[in-house]
Amino acid sequence: MHQQQAPSALLREYLNELTLACHQSGADRLPVLDLACGFGRNGLYLVSQDLPVLFADLNTYALAQIEQQAAALNAQGLASYWHQDFELPGSTPLKGKVFSAVLVFRYLHRPLMAAIKQAVKPGGVIIYETFTRAQAEFGRPKNPDFLLEPGELAACFSHWHMRHHFEGIVESNGVKQAIARIVAVKPDE
Repeated sequence: MHQQQAPSALLREYLNELTLACHQSGADRLPVLDLACGFGRNGLYLVSQDLPVLFADLNTYALAQIEQQAAALNAQGLASYWHQDFELPGSTPLKGKVFSAVLVFRYLHRPLMAAIKQAVKPGGVIIYETFTRAQAEFGRPKNPDFLLEPGELAACFSHWHMRHHFEGIVESNGVKQAIARIVAVKPDE
């Protein structure tokens, strides 16, 4: 079984906003979308906090691991799984879908940005964290297609209610990374 990493500190810090966004959906709570979830460390934390999560990823092995861990948490009713290639040319996988929140960590596919924004319900939350162009100095990824330009993430969500914004260098266990992160609430339309 995959060794699970700790969830992002942003999730603990903004758990109330995520919970509120889920409960505003009424009796049929809209799930949180954990987009390109990998092994689900962030979504599993939310499931453990009684929030519904749709885990979406291309990696079927990772999704199977998440399913096992959700079962161990007795959270099968809160977790659902979506095997999806979000980069398939010509596809629009988020079209018509609505979520109480969307989590995106360490993933960037610019053609998907407008669809991500559309998929968050009014009053819903986006938590997004990924690498900036400066990351190429410290290691992978180095491909500019996967690296944000300075100010790009904040600009993309500039009309939303920004709760948190950071862009810079972080260090963990002696490893430096260049990242941008936001937590924002979609305005009521």
